[in-house]
Amino acid sequence: MTASFTSHYIRTSAEVISSLERQQAQIEDVASLLVKVITDGGRIYTCGNGGSSCDSMHFVEELVARYKRERPGIPAHHLLDASVMSCWSNDYSYEGVFARQVETLLTERDALVVFSTSGNSANIVQALRSASTVGATTIALLGRDGGSARPLADHAIVVASEVTSQIQEAH
Repeated sequence: MTASFTSHYIRTSAEVISSLERQQAQIEDVASLLVKVITDGGRIYTCGNGGSSCDSMHFVEELVARYKRERPGIPAHHLLDASVMSCWSNDYSYEGVFARQVETLLTERDALVVFSTSGNSANIVQALRSASTVGATTIALLGRDGGSARPLADHAIVVASEVTSQIQEAH
């Protein structure tokens, strides 16, 4: 049982990662776009829920600290301020917690990168709408069929899998 499960999981995870090759041009376009945001003086902001929040935090950590080599930090911030989230969620709703920060912090020079395995989280959808309103570039790393977030993003990379853990591995 365990060997069969492990073998199946490894094989299907590899297939999910390999499926990103079909989106290689789009992934490269998004990478170039993020470089342009930074060289034009903008910042990269990220958000997500649960494991996707951890993925987006890891992305920011690599940008700010380093990735593969020593270099100056890249201005990036994850919208996971515990006091802001607690205050906004308590006083208003969790659905608007990222949107409020986007409206307050982002400008047209910035990019918002959202991470969501379903693409249907109300707070992610609202964050994308708010980012569009302020004129920021929106990028969505999604799973399944991309959900409600897909048409709201300027650029969407969708991992075509129904398995949350494998979507997060691909992100």
